[in-house]
Amino acid sequence: MPRPVTLFTGQWADLPFEEVARLAGEWGYDGLEIACWGDHFDVQRAVEDDAYVADRRAILEKNGLQVFAISNHLAGQAVCDNPIDERHQGILLPRIWGDGDAEGVRQRAAEELKTTARAAAKLGVKTVVGFTGSSIWHYVAMFPPVPPHLIEQGYQDFADRWNPILDVFDEVGVRFAHEVHPSEIAYDYWTTVRTLEAIGHREAFGLNFDPSHFVWQDLDPVGFLWDFKDRIYHVDCKESVKRFNGRNGRLGSHLAWADPRRGWDFVSTGHGDVPWEQCFRMLNSIGYDGPISIEWEDAGMDRLVGGPDALAFIRKLTEIEPPAQSFDAAFSSQS
Repeated sequence: MPRPVTLFTGQWADLPFEEVARLAGEWGYDGLEIACWGDHFDVQRAVEDDAYVADRRAILEKNGLQVFAISNHLAGQAVCDNPIDERHQGILLPRIWGDGDAEGVRQRAAEELKTTARAAAKLGVKTVVGFTGSSIWHYVAMFPPVPPHLIEQGYQDFADRWNPILDVFDEVGVRFAHEVHPSEIAYDYWTTVRTLEAIGHREAFGLNFDPSHFVWQDLDPVGFLWDFKDRIYHVDCKESVKRFNGRNGRLGSHLAWADPRRGWDFVSTGHGDVPWEQCFRMLNSIGYDGPISIEWEDAGMDRLVGGPDALAFIRKLTEIEPPAQSFDAAFSSQS
């Protein structure tokens, strides 16, 4: 059976939830990965009001949609970030931002993630996708030189702040799928290794596989899937393209999305540099049977065109037949 294809609603949060559900249903999506911002899903209200959860489910059912995951990237970002500044005020709910005191924001964001786990459980969802933030991302440029103990302090800060959050995830039977992404505690291969080590590889914390940020860092998304096969809790499909031509820089040069001077950018799924077929063959090989969620971020194409276009491309890939047995099983039978 092909895996369900869902639409991540984060880039559609300017539209009412009912409108996004209508569009996704008409286009033929199987479900939604619901963002916890806009009017799409208020986690505090969900925990306090059974009727609100029933209303969200009724909207989904009316449009022939299911829900397999909710996402709270914005609150998660503020749990560990340093500095906390006006950028965060622009993305956080007033109840999280409060008076803007940095440590207060971090603590309220942590409580919001705990509430998110409880809200997911009430909705019947087993996976929350999101970011963690990072107190050491601003050291990535490496000048002035960074003493190793500052990096160690960053991973310890992550563990100290996220272990209590993950305790609540364990209590309610929900898992957190961290999106490996620049500005997060895990943003490439080796930082992912270090992040999992920092929390003792606890099962409540896994990964959201989104290869769009792998290709412009020259990382191998297929090998990543194999090496972290027991931690792939969710999959987002977002496409990126490299435009390195001697002028365009890998770090983007502080230029806006879709500016042709950027060294890389987001494009419609299937029109960039992600090796999608190899990724899906590897997803089959490692036994991932969860949803495939399309995340729309192409600033150069109307999303009403790109939404169905991306679905058609990914739908074909989900129909690639999995192998009769896993690689592990095949190797074991030959030994």
